[in-house]
Amino acid sequence: MSKGKVCLAYSGGLDTSIILAWLLEQGYEVIAFMANIGQEEDFEAAEKKALAIGATKYVLVDVRKEFVEDVLYPAIQVNGIYENVYLLGTSLARPVISKAQIEVAEKEGCFAVSHGCTGKGNDQVRFELSFYALKPDVKVIAPWRDPTFFERFAGRKDLLDYAAQKGIPVTQTKAKPWSTDENMAHISFEAGILEDPDTTPPKDMWKLTVDPADAPDTPEDFSVVFEKGKPSKLITADKKIHWYQVKRLLRNSRFDHLEKYPH
Repeated sequence: MSKGKVCLAYSGGLDTSIILAWLLEQGYEVIAFMANIGQEEDFEAAEKKALAIGATKYVLVDVRKEFVEDVLYPAIQVNGIYENVYLLGTSLARPVISKAQIEVAEKEGCFAVSHGCTGKGNDQVRFELSFYALKPDVKVIAPWRDPTFFERFAGRKDLLDYAAQKGIPVTQTKAKPWSTDENMAHISFEAGILEDPDTTPPKDMWKLTVDPADAPDTPEDFSVVFEKGKPSKLITADKKIHWYQVKRLLRNSRFDHLEKYPH
C-alpha cells in the first residue's frame, strides 16, 4: 500500500533520478515535476526516463516568462550581485521553481514535496522556505538529510553504482562526477573535483562559454539598450536582437567568451 503521493523536483540528473527510485522503494507514489526555466534540456527524454524509473506522472511547467519578467529584470534593475562576483543565477530561480512545484503538488493531491538539495548548502533553504511560505502544512522529504538515504549513498560513486545496478542512464561518470544547474541566467557547476578550489576546470566542462584561454583575441563591439533599468535589446554591428534572444546569441557566436566564469 502506498504511503502517499510525493511531488519530486526532478531534473533528470543523477541525484534526482536516484531519489526518484529511492522514494519508490520507500513506498511512495511519485509525481516527477520539472520546470523549464531556460535550461538546455531534452524534456521528452527526461519524461521517458522519469516514467521508466517508475514515476506515476511527469509534469513539465514552463516558468521562463515569469522568471525573466518577475525576477531577473528586477535583479538587474537593483544590480543584484553577491560579493561583487556572483550574479545569483541559481538562487533567483529557486522561488520560481518552488512556486510551480507547490501548484503541481496541490493539483495532483500530493501530501509532500521532495528535492535533491544537499544537506549542507543554501539550496535546501531556498526551496523549503518557499514551500512553507506557500503551503505551511506541506511535508518536505529531503533525502540528503535522511540517514536512511545518506548512509546508503555516501557520495557520487555510490549513486553511480546504484544507477548502473538499476539501469538508470546518467550523464555523469566516475571520471566526471560534477553536477550542473542551468537556467536563462547562467550555469553553475559543483561536486567532484570542483570541490577543491585549487582545481582548474577541465576544458570539456565548459558548456555555455568557452575556456577564456580559447576565446578570440579580436574584441567584439556591441551595445545593450536599457529601458527603465531593464535590458531590452542587444545591438551588434549588423543586427538588433531582442533581449530574449541574447542568450542564444551568446551561446552560438563569438560572444561566448563574454560570459563570466561559472559560480
